[in-house]
Amino acid sequence: MSRLLDVFETAVSPSYRLFGLVDTTVDTYHPNSDHANWLLSAPGMVYLQVPPQVIRASVRLESWSTVPPESTAQWSGREDVELELPGCDLALETVDCGQEAIPLVLPSPGLYRMRWHWIFNREGGPFTSPLAGRREPLPMPPGHEEELNGNDQYCLVQIWRTTAGKRFPS
Repeated sequence: MSRLLDVFETAVSPSYRLFGLVDTTVDTYHPNSDHANWLLSAPGMVYLQVPPQVIRASVRLESWSTVPPESTAQWSGREDVELELPGCDLALETVDCGQEAIPLVLPSPGLYRMRWHWIFNREGGPFTSPLAGRREPLPMPPGHEEELNGNDQYCLVQIWRTTAGKRFPS
């Protein structure tokens, strides 16, 4: 049975249509990834592309013991990614503002899976796709008004370890 271990909520102002979650023990750089995907990842980091209309996003990070239950809520989008977190010291990162430490407790260094869900504020729309070669309006199902809290976007990120890693020197 999966168990919720820890939760952290904050808000972020994306820059250059991106914000990311990084392991601070890894030398970060902006991933040279396929910009046709919502999530851009490299070892120790994952960035979410956001529509150009997003000025402020609410973010809820959840640490789980195993795979969390599937959400029954409607979302504008969802993607999963797997990445190595050698230090488990997380930060939210934007190009303009750098890193903001996150006190989210993860079990131990290792390989993690992240499930990202997002939704846009219907009152602030329409929102257009940030993906390379696409500019169509994005779906904005109802719901999540409380989580949006007046922001342009709400993101739920669920994180769970899939494989324990080696201990890395500090």
